[in-house]
Amino acid sequence: MSRVFVPENYSSALSLYDTQEAISLIKKTFEKLLCNALNLKRVSAPLFVEGASGLNDDLSGVERPVDFTVRETGTKAQVVHSLAKWKRQALHQYGFPVGEGLYTDMNAIRRDEDLDNLHSIYVDQWDWEKVITEEERTLDTLKDAMQRIVTAVCGTLDFIKWRYPNLPVTLSRDIVFVTTQELEDMYPDKTGKERENLFLKEHKTVGILQIGGKLRSGKPHDGRAPDYDDWQLNGDIMFYNEVLDCAFELSSMGIRVSPESLRCQLEESGKQERAALPFHKKLLNGELPYTMGGGVGQSRMCMLLLGKAHIGEVQSSFWDQETHRICEENNIVLL
Repeated sequence: MSRVFVPENYSSALSLYDTQEAISLIKKTFEKLLCNALNLKRVSAPLFVEGASGLNDDLSGVERPVDFTVRETGTKAQVVHSLAKWKRQALHQYGFPVGEGLYTDMNAIRRDEDLDNLHSIYVDQWDWEKVITEEERTLDTLKDAMQRIVTAVCGTLDFIKWRYPNLPVTLSRDIVFVTTQELEDMYPDKTGKERENLFLKEHKTVGILQIGGKLRSGKPHDGRAPDYDDWQLNGDIMFYNEVLDCAFELSSMGIRVSPESLRCQLEESGKQERAALPFHKKLLNGELPYTMGGGVGQSRMCMLLLGKAHIGEVQSSFWDQETHRICEENNIVLL
């Protein structure tokens, strides 16, 4: 079912030809700024992992992975949802020292994703991860990294607007931090998304902290898998999207679970059986480094910085016929 929102009198500031060049410039520029901001090196990453390894990210716990059987071995493989766990294992395997990290291009298929202006079954993002010390597992460390990413995003916008001065997009470099409990206290009768929209309209660039655990109402702000982020030390980077008049999530990130927080979160979510999976065993045995990391949406960033109304304007994906019809009638050109 189509869920397309059409902004009033919408038209793209760039032609289809210029859009393709701009996408390339954004990706090249942001990669350099992200590496400099967080001290990262590029590595190659898998498109699929063995299903029994425990490496695949189950997102909010209900999404079904795309899987297949490898003919030669009979192994069941899964197309990744993200690389949240794989990156931590890679840092250990490759011998990255404290203070350094990796980034990679992550391409995923999320078959159960809603199809609307912001969501596609094809997901592309910069996945990054870096080694930290146990003492650095603090909110201050998380906030510093979030501010660095915001600065890199805004620096990319500065460059792209120099190349295309007719782009109408403006972003604030000043990030305001708020916890999910503070949002619930401010707007107790609203849903999580409604709270985000109200807060972003006022503050424009926001780091929403501590996502996943139950709030005082007994409900979580949003879903988060229990076995990669520490729910007390994670967050989302959001910008106010002027075109769509809504909160716009660009990055999900966090300080990763320690053995202690993994045990607690598996118990709270009723997922204790995961402790027997190979990745989880290594983590619980203290064999993996302390890390922090996250993902930054590539198509999401291009959509935001180019003032596009639909993610299909900056990526080639699959859409239902009603979405195609609505977009064709309203100057929204899907790739």
